[in-house]
Amino acid sequence: MYAIIVYDVGVERVTKICNFLRCFLSWVQNSVFEGELTESQFLRVKEGIKEIIDKNIDSVRIYTMRSKEVFKTEIIGIEKASTEPFI
Repeated sequence: MYAIIVYDVGVERVTKICNFLRCFLSWVQNSVFEGELTESQFLRVKEGIKEIIDKNIDSVRIYTMRSKEVFKTEIIGIEKASTEPFI
């Protein structure tokens, strides 16, 4: 599946969640990661996020779709990071 994860967390947890998500997804801009995940990776990501965030303060949105081909991305302004695999 393809996942886009957007988070708004307390400043003291930003680095921790950012480093955690870098293990699974590509950073595309501040507080946004996206990429392909297997079902087991997706479950690990969700559990990891739950362990990091404060559920009473923080917010994380996870958008999932079958593949990257089912949506179109438009970038207005500069592209901060590419999700294209590099060789």
